[in-house]
Amino acid sequence: MKHILVTGGAGFIGSHTVDLLLSSGYEVRVLDNLSPPVHRNGQPPDYFSGQAEFMFGDVREKADWERALENIDAVFHLAAYQDYLPDFSKFFHVNTVGMAMLYEVIVEHGFPIQKVVFASSQAAYGEGKYSCSEDGTQYPPPRSTEQLERQDWEPRCPQCSAPLEMVESDEARVNPHNSYAISKHTQEMIAFVLGRRYEVPSVALRYSIVQGARQSFRNAYSGALRIFAMQLLAAERPTVYEDGEQIRDYVYVGDVARANLLALEDARADFRAFNVGGGRRVTVNQFARIMAKACGRPEATPIFRSEYRFGDTRHISSDIGQLGELGWQPLGSVERSVAEYLEWAQQQDDFGDYATQARDNMRQLGTVRGGG
Repeated sequence: MKHILVTGGAGFIGSHTVDLLLSSGYEVRVLDNLSPPVHRNGQPPDYFSGQAEFMFGDVREKADWERALENIDAVFHLAAYQDYLPDFSKFFHVNTVGMAMLYEVIVEHGFPIQKVVFASSQAAYGEGKYSCSEDGTQYPPPRSTEQLERQDWEPRCPQCSAPLEMVESDEARVNPHNSYAISKHTQEMIAFVLGRRYEVPSVALRYSIVQGARQSFRNAYSGALRIFAMQLLAAERPTVYEDGEQIRDYVYVGDVARANLLALEDARADFRAFNVGGGRRVTVNQFARIMAKACGRPEATPIFRSEYRFGDTRHISSDIGQLGELGWQPLGSVERSVAEYLEWAQQQDDFGDYATQARDNMRQLGTVRGGG
């Protein structure tokens, strides 16, 4: 495999993957529609490598796939729609239809694609895996509005209502709870069913919360890294949902790029899904303190308004043992991700506080609730 297509290759994870592919001797073509708010002015970003071929196009358009797949050996399908806005159909138009279109074009034209590696998500686990002292392993449903309005944040056992203990989620069971997560699970179903049927080896990588430089601050609806950075650098305190004790799993973008390359090159990964996580549990409050220190404002403690994002997961952390068996381990850290992001973001001429407007918009749409 020599010639690689990367969809979404001008974006955050995509551009880091492109850089690693180029440094590893591959020839790279990028398909990207440069959609706002992530991109400005319809031009590839300044970090986009001139060694890669750029092709403007949309993964929902068959003709764009047909152009992009000519003379290609393998595909990284990283283009996706992710947001907290209630435009439910767009998740499926971009993510599900785009994935189906890829295999449709491969089969229709007989393109000799040797592998497809694609971006799935930890979100597919929903609330994730827990243990109940009475009823054993549990996969709880989303917390109800009634529970959240009581500010009763912790998941309860669906059998006996007892408190649960979070454990790392392995790849064995998915339990998607929102449109984005469902669309990612459907991508996996399409890839594994059609990939096996038409002999196109396919690999799903379920990324945890990916962090690092080039993560767009213009899309401020999610992502503690960029939201806290905007607030702290604007001399504000970070705003935290619920009580800030949510457990998260953050992974460095350079480690994600390495996982992508491993999935491409190792046949043992074919037709499997792998967690790609940071190997470390971090609460949102802990992350806020790390960010505040990195911004030179260690005194800036979080603001709690008892608000919550409807549909949010309380706790989630991924078991990365299966990818570890193939030789991958996370080498980065939360601190490294934060430092590299802050250095990059402050060099951007339009960096500012996009988070306040995003939060107000989510409040009006009913995505952010509670408080008072």
